Amino acid sequence: MFRWIAFVAVVSSLLLLTSGDSSVQWMGWTISCCSCLAWAWFAVKDKDTPRMLMEICYFVAGLWGIYNWM
Repeated sequence: MFRWIAFVAVVSSLLLLTSGDSSVQWMGWTISCCSCLAWAWFAVKDKDTPRMLMEICYFVAGLWGIYNWM
């Protein structure tokens, strides 16, 4: 159930980030960060360290995206 919520969050963030409306892109980056943390948690539960590290890198990139748009 929670994986589907995280998946919907990923799709929502992509829609916001690719909408072309720069005033809402910070929301896309924020949703992206939340979904990355969720997927990192799922990777920890699955004992999948490489995927967890990849999601943490995406999370950091998302934080940078929020910072750039604010």
